[in-house]
Amino acid sequence: MKVATKAYGIIEVDERQKITFSQGLFGFESCKDYVLLDAEQQPFYWLQSLDSKDVAFVLINPFQFRSDYEVDIDNEEMAEIGVSDPEKVLIFAIVTIPLAGGPMTCNLQGPLIINRDTRCGRQVVLTNPRWRIKHDVLAELGAAGRESLC
Repeated sequence: MKVATKAYGIIEVDERQKITFSQGLFGFESCKDYVLLDAEQQPFYWLQSLDSKDVAFVLINPFQFRSDYEVDIDNEEMAEIGVSDPEKVLIFAIVTIPLAGGPMTCNLQGPLIINRDTRCGRQVVLTNPRWRIKHDVLAELGAAGRESLC
């Protein structure tokens, strides 16, 4: 299918890249359908809305820079997207890259959980105070002894 994207213009994507968030994402509840795309710079991904080409998010697998990341998700929330096996889940954090400089951060408090089989997802809120909405990605990489994401 052809998709109008914020980052790449109009591109052809496989139907299997489509992810549905029946409740939308926080602040973007009206956008339900997205496609998951590899970004040009790894290990990042794009989550592009199919409802509005101007709505797109940069994502990262949080385990890539926080090996100690823990996602304690309510069974009810998992059931809402049809997950019975935790191995069938993809987890992403939304990345913020400020236009005016400043650190690149990601939201570890509100990860995106996606069922690999059904391609249904939802954004959850973790209650552990250790995970905040603004984690400095590069600083945490440095603290972990890694110099780059690639």
